[in-house]
Amino acid sequence: MSVLKITDLHVSVEETPILKGVNLEISQGEIHALMGPNGSGKSTLAYALAGHPKYTITGGSVEIDGTELNELDANERSRLGMFLAFQYPVTIPGVRVADFLRHAVTNVRSPDRKEGEGLMPMREFRKELRDQMEELDMETEFARRYLNEGFSGGEKKRMEILQLAMLRPKFAILDETDSGLDSDAVKVVSEGVNRLCGPGMGVLIITHHERLLEFNKPQFTHVMLAGRIVETGDAQLAHELHANGYTSVRERHPEVAAEETQEEAAAVV
Repeated sequence: MSVLKITDLHVSVEETPILKGVNLEISQGEIHALMGPNGSGKSTLAYALAGHPKYTITGGSVEIDGTELNELDANERSRLGMFLAFQYPVTIPGVRVADFLRHAVTNVRSPDRKEGEGLMPMREFRKELRDQMEELDMETEFARRYLNEGFSGGEKKRMEILQLAMLRPKFAILDETDSGLDSDAVKVVSEGVNRLCGPGMGVLIITHHERLLEFNKPQFTHVMLAGRIVETGDAQLAHELHANGYTSVRERHPEVAAEETQEEAAAVV
């Protein structure tokens, strides 16, 4: 069983410290939820794990099965089993969904493939893509469209779930996948994630809301304030945060809450 281990992680963006010592361990088969107010560092953690060049690791480590990821680029991390579903997926005009997925699947599953070597066999790829789309209740026409061009918010998020199904990562980071979706779209995405969760994949769901967690009940819920994980509980903690907000958490961690207030004041100035 693979393990994603985050130890005392410090991350800066343009020399501004955002994460200040995050510790988290996720095993395959586990569902974790990460919640916290805006600006607490949740998305920074997601992008830092995926290897976004804008997010600089200044201390600590990220490892998968003992292999440190700190100096690896996004492609190398993906091949080791890391996947990030973006909060705002990008549009790539002129690139069809099927072509994008065939290249992505080939590169992730065949990390030693030399430049110029062939892609995943077309017949094998088409069958797998068709099976996955059928499992996710997606029309086959979807694969012929250009990547995210003209897609609704719900279609973009379903595209992320289709990527997740095809790439089969060890660890999936879902960065506010429910953001901007209506209730019907959230239900579709939630059910899609639920179908893919299993013993072969660890999931970190970053969210402000409880809707995505209704179908994907977390064994662990983490609360982030001012760039640190300050509390960890189970699914009940996520329910309490959704119902009551973060006031009680701040009261239990006054030093971190004070730091949070100072950062907000500095941002205004």
